[in-house]
Amino acid sequence: MTKKERAEKIVNILDREFPTVPIPLEHKDPYTLLVAVLLSAQCTDERVNKITPILFAKADNPYDMIKMSVEEIKEIIRPCGLSPMKSKGIYGLSHILIDKHNGKVPQNFKDLEELPAVGHKTASVVMSQAFGVPAFPVDTHIHRLAYRWKLSTGKNVDKTEKDLKACIPKSKWNKVHLQIIYFGRKYCPARGHDPNKCPICKDFGRASLF
Repeated sequence: MTKKERAEKIVNILDREFPTVPIPLEHKDPYTLLVAVLLSAQCTDERVNKITPILFAKADNPYDMIKMSVEEIKEIIRPCGLSPMKSKGIYGLSHILIDKHNGKVPQNFKDLEELPAVGHKTASVVMSQAFGVPAFPVDTHIHRLAYRWKLSTGKNVDKTEKDLKACIPKSKWNKVHLQIIYFGRKYCPARGHDPNKCPICKDFGRASLF
């Protein structure tokens, strides 16, 4: 069975288990999504969703955000971890959005990835979830599952992204990215994983599926 055939069967299972997938980070527009994704680095979505209402009550746009100091932002987002770096990133990117982009989040990878504390994965989430542009954000969970499901060699996240894009139709990237996250949480965790209870892993090695 080819990798594309394996991917097709996996996508069918994902569609069956998670036909609809809400965006896990609460937000109201591209800017609040960008900030939430930035905060989610090495932090759970659940914790981010507890902190962002506090932050956005004070500043839910770049103009209000730069009225706060880096220290004020840092104190609010401290529970998310890496607060010194993240607070500087939020403050800095807010300034750049105002100075270079009329206060709007740019709708292209180049400008997004030039913002402080915004890497390719964060830019991919914003492009896919805020603007509907096909992208395949790969975090550590998707990287792990792609290797477990033999969709990628697992050498690094860049290679995993390339492998997934090659074996999954472009029209499905944005949805499958979220489906894998939800599926992993419910059935395929890194620790305590029971292959016999996982709708995908339980069929590994069986000719009927793989």
